[in-house]
Amino acid sequence: MTATNTPKLATDADRAIGSRIAALRAAQGLSQTALGHAIGVSFQQVQKYEKGRNRVGASRLQMIADQLKMPVETFFSDTAPVDAGVAPVQTYFDDPKVVELVQAFTSIADATTRESVLSIVKAAATIQQRRAFQA
Repeated sequence: MTATNTPKLATDADRAIGSRIAALRAAQGLSQTALGHAIGVSFQQVQKYEKGRNRVGASRLQMIADQLKMPVETFFSDTAPVDAGVAPVQTYFDDPKVVELVQAFTSIADATTRESVLSIVKAAATIQQRRAFQA
C-alpha cells in the first residue's frame, strides 16, 4: 500500500468557519493585521483563513476565539434540525451587525434598560414585517 501526498483541500466547513471569523473580526472593528499579530500569523494568513483557502488548526482556532472573546463553538455550524422555518442560531453570527448588536446589548447591565432595548428592536421588526406583508 502506497501513501500519497495529496494536499488537503479546503472544504465547505473550512469556508464557513473562515466566514464566521471574518464577520466576528469585522464586527469588533479588528483589522486582519491586528488579529494576525495577536495570534502570531501574518494578515495574509488571516485572509487565507477567512476565505477558506487554508484550514485553521484547532489550537489556532482557540486562539482566534479567545482573541474575539467568543466560545470556539461559535465557528461551527449548528447541526440541530431547523424548527418551523427558523434559521439555526449560528447563521446569525455570519452578519457582523448581529454580532455588534449582541455585544452592545450584553454590555447593558441594567435589566430594565435591556428590556426596553429589546422592546424597541421587536417593535421595529414588527413594523418591518407588516410593511413587507403589505407590499
